[in-house]
Amino acid sequence: MSDENILNARNANPSLMNGEAKCPVSHGSSDQHTNRAQTNKEWWPDQVNLSILHQHDKKTNPMSEGFNYKGEFEKLDYDALKKDLNDLMTDSQEWWPADYGHYGPFFIRMTWHAAGTYRIADGRGGGGTGSQRFAPTNSWPDNTNLDKARRLLWPIKQKYGNQISWADLIILTGNVAIESMGGKTFGFGGGRVDIWGPEDDIFWGKETEWLANERYTGDRVLDQPLGAVQMGLIYVNPQGPDGNPDPLASAKDIRETFGRMAMNDYETVALTAGGHTFGKAHGAASEDHKGTEPEGANLEEMGFGWESDHGKGMGRDSITSGIEGPWTPNPTKWDNGYFDMLFGYEWELVKSPAGAHQWHPVSPKDEDLAPDVEDSSVKVTTIMTTADMAMREDPSYRKISKHFHENPDEFADAFARAWFKLLHRDMGPKKRYLGPEVPDEELIWQDPVPEGSTDYDVDNVKSKIESSNLTIQEMIETAWASASTFRGSDLRGGANGARIRLAPQKDWEANKPEQLEKVLKVLEPIADSTGASIADVIVLAGNVGIEKACGKSIPFSPGRGDASQEQTDEHSFAVLEPYSDGFRNYHKSNFQISSEHMLVDKAQLLGLTSTEMTLLVGGLRSLGIDHNDSSNFTDDVNTLTNDFFVNLLDMNVKWKPSGENSYEGTNRSSGEVVRTATSADLVFGSNSQLRAIAEVYAQDDSTEKFVDDFISAWQKVMNNDCF
Repeated sequence: MSDENILNARNANPSLMNGEAKCPVSHGSSDQHTNRAQTNKEWWPDQVNLSILHQHDKKTNPMSEGFNYKGEFEKLDYDALKKDLNDLMTDSQEWWPADYGHYGPFFIRMTWHAAGTYRIADGRGGGGTGSQRFAPTNSWPDNTNLDKARRLLWPIKQKYGNQISWADLIILTGNVAIESMGGKTFGFGGGRVDIWGPEDDIFWGKETEWLANERYTGDRVLDQPLGAVQMGLIYVNPQGPDGNPDPLASAKDIRETFGRMAMNDYETVALTAGGHTFGKAHGAASEDHKGTEPEGANLEEMGFGWESDHGKGMGRDSITSGIEGPWTPNPTKWDNGYFDMLFGYEWELVKSPAGAHQWHPVSPKDEDLAPDVEDSSVKVTTIMTTADMAMREDPSYRKISKHFHENPDEFADAFARAWFKLLHRDMGPKKRYLGPEVPDEELIWQDPVPEGSTDYDVDNVKSKIESSNLTIQEMIETAWASASTFRGSDLRGGANGARIRLAPQKDWEANKPEQLEKVLKVLEPIADSTGASIADVIVLAGNVGIEKACGKSIPFSPGRGDASQEQTDEHSFAVLEPYSDGFRNYHKSNFQISSEHMLVDKAQLLGLTSTEMTLLVGGLRSLGIDHNDSSNFTDDVNTLTNDFFVNLLDMNVKWKPSGENSYEGTNRSSGEVVRTATSADLVFGSNSQLRAIAEVYAQDDSTEKFVDDFISAWQKVMNNDCF
């Protein structure tokens, strides 16, 4: 545009002179518009969310194609890193000074709040990906001011670069913090690989406001798979349920929430008391003084949030939870002070300067007062939260708390072990851990599996399977049932270990216990006679079934081991039982979430793309893998074909509901019922994205491509847990 034209344009539109100029061309992306366009999800909220199958792809990852974090970590000067972290603990910065001159308690909170989002129901959350850097958790009210903790770590991350991921650094820093204050740790395993954007697959709750609670039904039954009691909290409300300062009611919330994080009462008390041995809560004034969280803050804040206008906005003027004060007289030292205070005084309910419910000791002795965070000559009272009072008032928690009080060495060990579990619960088997501080002891929650043999004749095993009386369907369905328990979220489950033959998996409805028993009676003797593990033989049998159905050979890598019942925590594995598995058309009656949505969720946990999900459903359906014979898309279940796609997209068929999660397809001309299906089937014709994929494999020139691509997707599932 020429200078003359610019002048004419300004004369015609005075707003240009006021800095309000806008390009006259409407550019393509909706995020360029103040009045943002509705997304497809907002227009059609009931559509399956396929985006979760493509998050964290190569386009969002700045690392080179061949980047190998394990290789980089092995180059790390681990001792130097720990020394730098230890030095940081007392290197107080003017822009965010350390309470008591020690950042240890602050970093423990950062680490705890990264790992503590883990929940057992779907294995999601936790500190395994460095997701605390991103929305929504970077802006949760419970994570107020942890943005500063991560910025304090930045010079160290900058120094060591790709040899330490943010995920590992955030977790390791909490360990160093404990050690720097005299606490005991159990060890550390590295190997957490960073992601580069939010985890869209995690359902954090349906609430639309921070700290809202719409997640309970009946007698305070918390919705699955949630762990926290309110939107934006890590665990429980420290003031009590929905702010009600009732210690016994709080104990009920704590037991439920910590249980969903895989912790029992013993571990819960250890973590609560150990964590609250350090540091203080911050509630110097009303939360009205706090500014917007990081994701909503102004550009010039550079990712910082919660700017406070109360006093200095930091130090003794800090506002975080609204509760104010330290738990012990020595907030930067590991000792038994938490229990000394908890049982050494009666406690009265008071309000913090921010108006939050908290508890103060009645008539504390001078030696039981704590130093002010900025001036150690000034003494302040210690506090307990309602959640802390639950450790005293709940009968089970009280018994454990008294035991720890009387046995401080056991308490220190219990805390170290529970802390280690908290930090590593989402890392999968111990063989994935990296670094010099990996403990030798094997723990049952790590789902141990003995090393399997690779020194056997695979062809001989296959020959014995082929000559057995097992059907194609029995072999494939058993292999799928074994391998598809895998969850990429916490790297649990899978075919390795052959736990499908053990309680509780052998009795799951989805696994057809009677059929499973029959199959195992055939496969176990084959394993015994050949030196192969039953885990390998189960996967091989699935491969044999597919090879029989398509005439192609499937590559196989031996080496899976067989776990024992003693190595299997039945209670822990119970959460892996599928309520729905659309790949084999299994869906519990009256289950509230539709089978097609559950199918996508399971595909995400299996690490599948939308194409791989489509392939597996189509292939398994063509082979008659159908839990209740709900679907009919082929006349030959012993041949791997693209019949599912061809018949699903047949325009001569009209579909209508025929019951719960069931549909009938009738011939448009005769009205005769010619097909049956579930919603997990019809979604591949209904959803425009999935239909586009289904059309590729329904084409006349895609028969061989379909078989090859199906085999690749099948192998991916069978090998998910071969770390």
